[in-house]
Amino acid sequence: MRKLVSAAGLVVTLAASAACGSGGGTGAAPAPATPTTATTPANPATPATTSAAPSSPPPTGPNVSGCFTEADGKIFEYGGGLPGVIAGTGSTGVVITYERRGNVCAWRPLSDRLVAAGYRVLLYARSAVAAPGDTTVAMAKRLAKEKGVERVFLAGGSIGATVAATAALELGPDRIAGVVALSGEIAPEDAAKLTVPLLQVGSEHDDYGGRAALDAARAAATKSPDAQVLVIPGERLHASELFASPYADQVLDTVETFMNRHKG
Repeated sequence: MRKLVSAAGLVVTLAASAACGSGGGTGAAPAPATPTTATTPANPATPATTSAAPSSPPPTGPNVSGCFTEADGKIFEYGGGLPGVIAGTGSTGVVITYERRGNVCAWRPLSDRLVAAGYRVLLYARSAVAAPGDTTVAMAKRLAKEKGVERVFLAGGSIGATVAATAALELGPDRIAGVVALSGEIAPEDAAKLTVPLLQVGSEHDDYGGRAALDAARAAATKSPDAQVLVIPGERLHASELFASPYADQVLDTVETFMNRHKG
């Protein structure tokens, strides 16, 4: 069962299930998911290990990890030749930072959903040694310079979710529309400083970003105008594993609804 808490103190319990970074779903059919609303932000940070194999034959022209090409958007390079892509044409941007040992390909379901909903989405391959927080800030600044982009959401999985929150603190509410953290751990002290909307999504038994960590960050996020938590009970799915689970539509619907509410 999943519990959603509103700022008014209403608790709604919904059926749901998923699995964490090490995998292992229950096989039960997912029930519609509803996020927990409260005036508290969270702090995500950890690695995920999901990657999707690109379709064959692999592209020969400019591409990102073989699964985003110029047909999807503008391919760019940064940091000495690492690739990224900016897809969509909307005035609200989204920077996605994947989990450690992850891959941009596994985040295509979220990118495609947001592009279809009118967002401009930046995904990028990142160095295993570069500080992900610094790169997330740099990517947000890059996307904000694109013609027509007015504000930017920061989204991520595991460590990518954790640094989305710290990057939002660095960039400030004038630039950042909100934070979407999938399977991350946001330190309560960071959550307490957030003044932008925060959505955390995770599964109950995830080793990084499980129920206890998500609830602690939400409870601390008292300055956030809208702190929501969606916990899938009984599962151990981690970060992009959520998109390959029976709860994919539930997670994608929750993220899109949250962003639509706060894009301004």
